[in-house]
Parts: sequence; structure tokens; C-alpha cells
Amino acid sequence: MGDIRGQGDGSSFAWRELLERWSEEWLDPVLHEQERSEPFPDEVRKARWLGAAGATREEVAALEDRLGVALPRSYRQFLLVSNGWLNTTHGIDRLLPSQEVGWTRDLEADVSAWAGAPGHADVRVEDDEYFVYGEDQDTLSFRPEYLTHTLRISHTPSATDVYLLNPCVVTEDGEWEAWYMAHWMPGAVRYRSFWDLMNDEYRNFRDEE
Repeated sequence: MGDIRGQGDGSSFAWRELLERWSEEWLDPVLHEQERSEPFPDEVRKARWLGAAGATREEVAALEDRLGVALPRSYRQFLLVSNGWLNTTHGIDRLLPSQEVGWTRDLEADVSAWAGAPGHADVRVEDDEYFVYGEDQDTLSFRPEYLTHTLRISHTPSATDVYLLNPCVVTEDGEWEAWYMAHWMPGAVRYRSFWDLMNDEYRNFRDEE
């Protein structure tokens, strides 16, 4: 099943529809829940919802004040629907609530180790290589110099799998580039927006069934 578009290219994103579907499929005991090392908490299974209550506008504004930036619309609206989230796929343990989100440079002691192949940080990636998304993208065609500027929005204990938002690349409608990085993969898989990242991760999740 493809991504949920509908209102996703305008001022509103169909987060509730996507996240409710994702929750129901994660909590299906035949498809997924028995694959987890620990079952979801009782209150999660009862509510059929892997998220939290949505953040208030005041909480989102407080995050923006702390960061000193206006958040991209798709991520801001996600927080208003669910202020944090449990597993997206088996690789990401949770999306952080607004109180725990922060700049990667402040949350990680050494982000240089994330740069990928040795010497890659010294290689200039030209625009015609960088601005390629989808299946034709080369994960090493990213710019590690952006790493310290990224916003870390997920956490997976004892693993390097992580979602980052990159304010150095912004679309015409104000969306920040979104990255998925992991220890087993050189470089980063990049998306035009957090919305695009989450829809692709949903497809990856379904492929695990």
C-alpha cells in the first residue's frame, strides 16, 4: 500500500490516518507483536495507539524557542498529533517527545564517526549528485558537514539507527530534508521531508511482514 497523500502536499498532513493504520498493524499479534523481544505495554494494546497524546501548541512553541528555529510543518503537525511514538520499524525504538528533541551536536559526543567511509568528509558532493532522492540515490552522496546542524528526533538504545532533520536543505514550502542513518549502512538515506521519510518507513515496516 502506498503513502497516504491526500493533504500531504499542502498545509495539512494526514498524520492521524497514517499513524492509526501503523498502530493497528504493529499491534496485530499474528503479523508483528510476537516478533518483538518485549510485548507492547497493556495500555498501548488497549488503546490501539503507539503514540502519545498530541503536544499542545504551547509545548511545540517552547521547543521552537529552545531550538531558536521554526520547525518544518510536517514535523510540527506530527507532534501535535502524537508527542512521541514507539517503534516505527524494528530499527527505530522511538520517536522523541518534544521535551527530548535536540540538536545532534548537543546530544552526541562525537558525530564525526557517522560520516561513513574514511575520508568521505573531505569529498565535495555536487548538487547533481546530492539532490537525488528515491531508488536512484547513493547513500554516500550526502554532506557530512551538515551533521552537526541536524536535529535528532529519535532514539534507539545500543544502536546507531536514527532519524535526523536537516535545516541546511529546505524546500520551497519550508520542509527540512530528513535523514535515516544506521550502523550497517554507509552515509544516509535522505528524503525531501519528514512526511516522506515516515511514509517510506511505513512501507519498509510493511515489507517486514
